[in-house]
Amino acid sequence: MSKRQQQLQTSVYSVKSVKNALEVLEVLAEFEYGVHLSELATRLKLSANCTFRIMKTLCEKGLVEHDQQQSTYRLGVYSATLAHKLLKSVSVVSSAHPVLEELVRRHDEAAYMAVIRDNEVLFLDMVDCLQPTKTTPLVGRRMPFFTNAAGKVMRALDSRDLLEKLLKKSGRRKELPDMEALDAELQQIRTSGVAIDRGGLGEGIISVAVAVRDYAGKVVGAITLIGPSFRLLSDRLEQEIIPSMLEEAEMLSMKFGYTRAYA
Repeated sequence: MSKRQQQLQTSVYSVKSVKNALEVLEVLAEFEYGVHLSELATRLKLSANCTFRIMKTLCEKGLVEHDQQQSTYRLGVYSATLAHKLLKSVSVVSSAHPVLEELVRRHDEAAYMAVIRDNEVLFLDMVDCLQPTKTTPLVGRRMPFFTNAAGKVMRALDSRDLLEKLLKKSGRRKELPDMEALDAELQQIRTSGVAIDRGGLGEGIISVAVAVRDYAGKVVGAITLIGPSFRLLSDRLEQEIIPSMLEEAEMLSMKFGYTRAYA
C-alpha cells in the first residue's frame, strides 16, 4: 500500500471514528442512569470491541463516565461543560435566553428555544419554572416536528410536498399524522402565527410556540412554553400567554434584523 493510500485510509477511518463517537454521545443522552456496553453496541450496530474502544477514549477525555459496579456508561461531567460552552456561543440561544427568562417570570411555565433540523425539532435551551408539577426537561432532545407546537410553527410555511417527504423520514407509518389534518392545522398556524399542540409530547401536556425570524423573514427558531393541560387552559393561553409570546418573539426577531410587513 502506497503512502498516499495509507493517508486516505487513515482519513476515512478517522472521520468514521468521529461519527461513531458522536452517535455514542447522542445515545447516552437518552439514558440518564447509564446503559450497558452490549446495548450501546446493538443500538449503534457496532461490534462490542469497537464500542469498547470508543467508550475508553471518551472516558479518558471526561466526556463519558464508567460505573464499574453497575457496568454501565453515562455522559460525563465534561460533556455538560462542553455543551454549555457551545450553547453560549450560539447567537440564537444567547439572544433568546433573556426572553425565556422573561416569559417564565411572567407565566411560571417552562420555556424553551428550539430549532428545526430536517424532520426533527432540537430543543437547545430552557428556563424552568417553579411549579411543583413539571414536565420532563427536553434540552438536547430531538422530536419529530409534528409532535409539538415548536415543530409545527417552524414548518407551517413549507410546501405539502416537502412535508410529505419529511414525514416519510419520521418513523413507522402508524405513528405519522393524517396529512389532511396536519395540512389544515398548519394553515391555521400560518393565519394566527401561533401553534398549540395538545398531547403530542405526552398525555396531558400542552405546548404552545411562536416563530423567530431573521432579516430575510426566514424562520431561525421557535420560542415554546410547555406545561400540563390543567394549567394551560384555553382562556389563559388566549388572554395571557399567547399575546406576550408574540410580543417577545417579535422583539427577538428584530434583533436578527426582521421587520414585519404592514399592509
